[in-house]
Amino acid sequence: MFDFALLLVILTLATGTVWALDRWVWQAQREAAGEDETQVPGWVDFCRSFFPVILIVLLLRSFVVEPFRIPSASMMPTLYTGDFILVNKFSYGLRLPVLNTRFVRGGDPQRGDVMVFRYPENPGIDFIKRVVGVPGDEVAYRDSRLYINGEAVPLEPLGPYKGPLGDIMPLQRYHEQLTETGHDILLSGPGRPGGVRFIVGEGEYFVMGDNRDNSDDSRRWGPVSEDLLVGRAFMIWMNWDSERMRPAWERIGNRIQ
Repeated sequence: MFDFALLLVILTLATGTVWALDRWVWQAQREAAGEDETQVPGWVDFCRSFFPVILIVLLLRSFVVEPFRIPSASMMPTLYTGDFILVNKFSYGLRLPVLNTRFVRGGDPQRGDVMVFRYPENPGIDFIKRVVGVPGDEVAYRDSRLYINGEAVPLEPLGPYKGPLGDIMPLQRYHEQLTETGHDILLSGPGRPGGVRFIVGEGEYFVMGDNRDNSDDSRRWGPVSEDLLVGRAFMIWMNWDSERMRPAWERIGNRIQ
């Protein structure tokens, strides 16, 4: 899979090396030879111009905020396919680009956070899910109901879901009170058979998609280790409606709850 972070690091090192050589070596040589700036090779001028831009992009993307695109319907109704979101990169601590090694500790993921992380079965892929279990929690999911430490999370029916894919697969909308504010989830129907029970270990997080019956998550591949964390999603900055071939203006700027 294409690694954009690695590309940025390589470009930063390459252009930065040329910029440094020109500033402290080649510029003095040109002045000694009586040459002016019009005789600077094009590739050197290119590196001098773009190094600061690439460096700023790398720093912002690695340590401040990173854009992501939602590729699937697993987080509906919170996030739609085609949403472009912003992820806070320092909410869970600062990590080195490419290596993903944390060098500054930040906060820990909390229940209810919409979190981006590297897929445990293939760390080259980024996933996004909601944190439902933190270290020490006993998480159970049975008969389409979430239980935390033996207590059922309050669930309020809101009726049939009307939105993208709602006319293709009949879904029911519910408000789940996992946190004080809560969030909406989708179910294909209440009381579906099957379940899972898991004790979340130290440095692990149990995650699930809000589109509960159409999500590949910790119920299948287990918890997410803290060394796979990327950041917390906090805002939708763009949505492209592929059916109407235009932006969905009503979603732009929405905060992710």
